Amino acid sequence: MYDLRQLRRALAEPKLFVRELNRLYHTRLHRRTYNPDGVDVMAADWDNLLILDACRYDAFAARSDLPGTLERRRSRGSMTSEFFKANFDGREMHDTVYVAATPMLYWNRNRGDVDATFHAEINVWRDGWDDEFNTVRPETAAEHAKRAAEEYPDKRLFVHFLQPHFPAIGPTGREHPELNDLRAWDAVNSGRLDLSDTALRRAFVENLDAVLPHVEDLLETLGGKTVVTADHGQMIGERSFPIPFREYGHPPGIYTDELLSVPWLTHTNGSRREVVAEEPEHEPERGDETEPADMNMDSDVVADRLEDLGYKM
Repeated sequence: MYDLRQLRRALAEPKLFVRELNRLYHTRLHRRTYNPDGVDVMAADWDNLLILDACRYDAFAARSDLPGTLERRRSRGSMTSEFFKANFDGREMHDTVYVAATPMLYWNRNRGDVDATFHAEINVWRDGWDDEFNTVRPETAAEHAKRAAEEYPDKRLFVHFLQPHFPAIGPTGREHPELNDLRAWDAVNSGRLDLSDTALRRAFVENLDAVLPHVEDLLETLGGKTVVTADHGQMIGERSFPIPFREYGHPPGIYTDELLSVPWLTHTNGSRREVVAEEPEHEPERGDETEPADMNMDSDVVADRLEDLGYKM
């Protein structure tokens, strides 16, 4: 189940050992690959689905004044890869266009972890990457979403923003550049980064505040029924269970309220869309060297960008 490298790392960092014990509890000794009690987002009723990466329900409820009806839902995953596995794997979503600020699906598919197809995929992370903060800014993702809505008027639209996921792009991120120069949550967990929970929460909220105006813009622009939700939440110093130690980030297989409770805001703007399923425009991108050059993304670049977002590749 565990290789020697993983065991050595766990022994060197006791928090990782405790986290793994908690993970064994939550996943029923790894018999669960995701939370089976969460909402199946692709089976839900919507014309547009706006994902705010790592957005906690409580933070959204406190900061958002977006129009619509807000509910609390449970996610199927405590991190993006789990969310994809639980909601995408094995599905042909030929009635949907996926606008992706994150390269995670590309990476998961290339590793063989997720087998999924959309009618079209718009990889904003390819050309819309912000080198100052090592992320895709929310305004960039929103502009691509508007263009996709115009280009595909008879498809469901799935828009995946990166915020409030770190790197921190607000004033606190500028004050503490270490929040976008390294894997902040791992650094806090290991003690390499000494930053208060107050500062971390402030940076998280600033990221959420940065994306909300662009979500509001899409609610006013996109026609039909729109759902605003998250792939998972975020822990910022709360205690995990059953072993109560302070947890940071959004590790896989840890099913706490902070990680699984996500917003589910529903808003309808005008008439519903007439959706038509059609064959994909292109085969899914997998980084295969046999694909045309313009369809192939250097896997090293994808790995670098995921590391910028805090993932160990």
